[in-house]
Amino acid sequence: MRIEVLSIEDCPNSRLALAEAEAALASLGLSAIPVIERRVTSPADAAAIAFAGSPTVLIDGADVTPGTVPTGNLACRIYRTETGTAGYPSRMQIVHAIGARTDAQT
Repeated sequence: MRIEVLSIEDCPNSRLALAEAEAALASLGLSAIPVIERRVTSPADAAAIAFAGSPTVLIDGADVTPGTVPTGNLACRIYRTETGTAGYPSRMQIVHAIGARTDAQT
């Protein structure tokens, strides 16, 4: 399994997204899986990957929020979480996305 946090330079929420992804993996007993932090530096980079704003969390290349449309813009992102809007996905959203990817692989 590959977990990536894609973000633009100086994104205030990228570290929080990274921490939530690591905590989600730990809660599932998967803390040996590294979370890869990747900077998106140009619109061309953003268009070439599944970047939907900063930070974007991908599980095996799929966004943690189903139905998310990638963008070619170097912009911030807002998530709808179980506790309201936030600048990064919640641990529970990431846990659910990991579970969905795991279920799809079996």
